[in-house]
Amino acid sequence: MSFTTLGLSPALSQSLARLGYAHPTPVQMQAIPIVLSGRDLLARAQTGTGKTAAFALPIIDRLLVAHPRAAVARRPRGLVLVPTRELAQQVQQALTRYGAPLRLRVTAIFGGVAPGPQIQALQRGTEIVVATPGRLIDHLQQRAVDLSGVEVLVLDEADRMLDMGFLPPLRRILSAVPRDRQTLLLSATLTGEVLGLARSFTREPVRVDVSEAQPVAATVTHHIHPAPEGRKGELLTRVLMQAPSDQALVFCKTKRGSNRVGEHLTRSGVKTAVIHGNKSQSARRRALDDFKAGRAMVLVATDIAARGLDVAQLPLVVNYDLPLVPEDYIHRVGRTGRAGLPGRAVSLVSPADRTLLADIQRLLPTPIEQVAVEGFDVTGASSAAPAPSAPRRVHDGRHWPRARAGGPRPQGRRPRHARP
Repeated sequence: MSFTTLGLSPALSQSLARLGYAHPTPVQMQAIPIVLSGRDLLARAQTGTGKTAAFALPIIDRLLVAHPRAAVARRPRGLVLVPTRELAQQVQQALTRYGAPLRLRVTAIFGGVAPGPQIQALQRGTEIVVATPGRLIDHLQQRAVDLSGVEVLVLDEADRMLDMGFLPPLRRILSAVPRDRQTLLLSATLTGEVLGLARSFTREPVRVDVSEAQPVAATVTHHIHPAPEGRKGELLTRVLMQAPSDQALVFCKTKRGSNRVGEHLTRSGVKTAVIHGNKSQSARRRALDDFKAGRAMVLVATDIAARGLDVAQLPLVVNYDLPLVPEDYIHRVGRTGRAGLPGRAVSLVSPADRTLLADIQRLLPTPIEQVAVEGFDVTGASSAAPAPSAPRRVHDGRHWPRARAGGPRPQGRRPRHARP
């Protein structure tokens, strides 16, 4: 199936072909015709399934091809709300790339930077605004942006926005957009809170669910490493040294903890970058650029800072700290095993983590395997794992059972038919 058969215009389909996108993903096949029809949408899809293109492509088609305007208006016609600045930049880049032949203007609005350039971009005119709720409200209060012309509203990663306490700002923004808009709500999970948000913000949405009741890609393997008290940093270093040529994303629950882990890895000779909310925008961008370019082999991050990271072929995610919210585990490990590629999710777990681990296990279809690393035995650590498979011992720090991860990892650049 091609993008043209989904109803996208030939001009947009040809642009995608030039970018190397030949075939739509499942979420794109289901969502694109719905968005083109003008219906509201409620979609659940895993990270890495092409959900950005699932809403971006039909929005571009509707606004610039089906109903074009003679000139760029001061009032944006599309609004995409996202939880973090990194995701705002990622979505802006995707929209700009897809809409380049149509000269689509996209403005990203987020905090951590001076508002002046954003205001100037809005004054010049833009078709679509991609924004975090807090900074967008700042612009609304200063009357720097007029949302009365919005025809399509997107809530991307709605579950994360609710987790971050954005419901009041979302309601404030909702009052500034027209009632007769089209609303698209996308989420990695459909909790009761997300469904409640959908009832408030959408009108009879068509539901799309490509998760197949499995919140994490089947290509991801999940392992627990029992962590002795006070030796978690050593254990992390051992895990990362098992495959020294691979990049890894390491999650910590606090900003201070991220800094400590980053300093420990650097002292251990691991090229490491750290990203969290206390870092300046330039420092965060530099850390992410270093990681994407391979100048840093490990990126240590908090949950909020890692939202929107788009790194191709990331083979390993390590939970240095288990997340306090079980659904955050899904978001974390969704950074690996993307586009059908194998991935590993490793959690460093102490007996005190038993309750958190049990809550995470309930989200997964199979028991998480416990793997004891030699030299890091923990008395009673097995009690931290809810009904694990028989513990397996890793005898040294050089070998990982690659067969469990679906075979050797592919090397080289992404193929030209990679998913948008």
